[in-house]
This record gives sequence, structure tokens and C-alpha cells, in this order.
Amino acid sequence: MGKISVIIADDHRLIRDGIKLLLKDNEEIELVSEAEDGEELLLRVNQFEPDVILLDGSMPKMDGLTAMGKILEDYPETGIIMLSMHEDPNFVQQCAEAGALSYLLKNVGRDELIDTIKKVAWGERTFGPIINQLLIQGQLEARKRKSETVKISRREKEVMECLAKGMSTKQMADVLFLSTRTVESHRLRLLKKFSAQNATELVRAAVEKRIIKI
Repeated sequence: MGKISVIIADDHRLIRDGIKLLLKDNEEIELVSEAEDGEELLLRVNQFEPDVILLDGSMPKMDGLTAMGKILEDYPETGIIMLSMHEDPNFVQQCAEAGALSYLLKNVGRDELIDTIKKVAWGERTFGPIINQLLIQGQLEARKRKSETVKISRREKEVMECLAKGMSTKQMADVLFLSTRTVESHRLRLLKKFSAQNATELVRAAVEKRIIKI
């Protein structure tokens, strides 16, 4: 293997510049491009086909988990390192299940960052002690959520099924003969009931509890 090609994807320029500074002068790693949102990242990946992607979990236009899924469909050998400032066990668990080979907090030091990039470039899954503990906690919480019963109305189930099909609020409103405001109210209640942060997490939880099928 020659130099390890890397793309940084983060909507904060300060973070991108900080990472570039950490990687500066490293003879084994080449930063080939950067992106500030999920859609731009997909374009850069198609253009450069990098060995490793340093991926922010929260980006505009397309979040990190969604972008990772699309990238790994077309480029399964790409090593993805999720970058986050949050020590959220559920999110760490989701990233690992979605295919991330590592998860780093944004206060990572130079040596750990470079070492992780090298390992991930060779296809190695590598998680530090803190992240491993979060993974264990996330697995325990996922099992607990799966065993808990959540009651939803017929209409909420219809909204959930529409979300599973990837429909927009407007599309759901048209199909269910509801106002967009009513659909949004149902969606927000479902997020709260399932302790979910987004539609992807919500649908996954509903499938785990066998409330809907996809």
C-alpha cells in the first residue's frame, strides 16, 4: 500500500483545519479532499475513492449514518472512522452496527488519530477503552429497549410505516389524508415514545419491537 488516502467530512471548518494540522507532515497519510456536508462527501468519495474517511456524525443535508450507509454500499472496502463530540452509547452502537471501523471523540490526540487511521486502512476494527465501554452500555440499553413494550395508535403505526418507506412529511400527509402539521405531530410523539433522535433510529426501534416490518 502506498500513502493512505483520507477525506475529512465535517461541517465545522475549525474541526477540519484542526485535523489537517494533526496530519500535517505525516509521510504515510495523504489528505486528498474534504467535505462540509453529506451530499458533498458522496461526490468527493466518487471522485477520489479514499482508503479512509473521517466522518462527522451530524452534518447538514445528510447525516453521517446515512452517508456511511450509502458509501459502504458502493465502496465496502472504505474504512470509516466516525468523529463525534458526544459520548452517546446508543449512537456509538449504531455507528458500529452500520459499519464504522472506529469511533473517535473530537478531542483525540495526534498519535491516536494517526494510529487509528493506519489500522482502519488495513480493515481493522479499533475502539479505545472509553468507546468500548460505551459500546457495551449501548448494547445493554438496546436489549432493554427491545424488551420494553411501546403502545402506539393505528394512525401512529401508519405514519411509522410511511417513515420506513422513506416518505417526506408532505408525501405522508397526501397518502394518509392528513395535514402536514398533524403528520409532524405524530412523528414527534413517536420519536418521544421510542426515545429516538431521528427517523432512522425510530424505524429501527419499531422493527426490533416487531411493531412494523420492512
